[in-house]
Amino acid sequence: MSVTHLVTHSGGFHADELLSSVVLTRLFPEAEIVRSRSPDWITPAPGRIIYDVGGAYDAAANIFDHHQRGAPRRDDGQPYSSFGLVWKHFGRDYIAALGVPSDHIEAVHTAFDTSFVLPIDLVDNGALSPTGPLAGLSLSSLLETLKPDFDDTDPDADRRAFHAALVVARSFVEAGIARNAAKLRAEALVLAAIAAAGSDQVLELPMGMPFRAAVVKAGADHLLFVVHPRDKDWCLTGIRRSEEGFELRADLPAAWAGLVNGDLEAACGVQGATFCHNGRFIAAAKTREAALAMANIAVKQAVGSQAA
Repeated sequence: MSVTHLVTHSGGFHADELLSSVVLTRLFPEAEIVRSRSPDWITPAPGRIIYDVGGAYDAAANIFDHHQRGAPRRDDGQPYSSFGLVWKHFGRDYIAALGVPSDHIEAVHTAFDTSFVLPIDLVDNGALSPTGPLAGLSLSSLLETLKPDFDDTDPDADRRAFHAALVVARSFVEAGIARNAAKLRAEALVLAAIAAAGSDQVLELPMGMPFRAAVVKAGADHLLFVVHPRDKDWCLTGIRRSEEGFELRADLPAAWAGLVNGDLEAACGVQGATFCHNGRFIAAAKTREAALAMANIAVKQAVGSQAA
């Protein structure tokens, strides 16, 4: 498809058309972004993709708006924004353009749609309103802070702000795709390590990597701690019970909390123990042997406390 123009609305920008622009400019780098509400531009024509404006959704005509009556919805009834529509039709090609292996594209597309695209869709449609002290730190809110101030009279202010915000939005999308792709690469390594661990309650990994999803997928409910090397030492960490919150399957021993070096060595009886976080979810040691020894002690204490 030969695309010469990417058309979205002029004026104040929002996260959905910014993020749509991230996807489309990667796929059609030679196309010009036109920000306009003129009927001459927002009417379908050859070489044009129109999004977040135009009053219609017609993928065959390359128009992707969601403001009209009878606007498109997902299979579960939740509303699309222009980003969701663009992602539905162009997301897989975008993922491929970022170099994700073909056998991972569908999984990455689905995961990113659920974790990143859908929340943008819901906020843009008013179906979700972030609340509390972190409300202003949602991606939708942060991108909108990049708009020009109300009294900026520079006629080029909106254009400059849009393109500056586009750079920021691109970094979040690309990082999100990379993170989802990395999780899939990690999954194979974690599943192999789980098989090697057998009934052991400590999982040893060859490096730091996302592991919880693979542990859950494998049904490895017996695992309590993970050990892996870092740049210059070894790390011992707990496994969260769920994606939400910080509760662990088992905490590190209370006697270790907040201790370092010699004090920690004395408390746990392991030479080479160097650090235990006060929150008891992570510890460190100089060597693999020391980290595994700490892990085994932590397992025995956790199992003993659960039995009691």
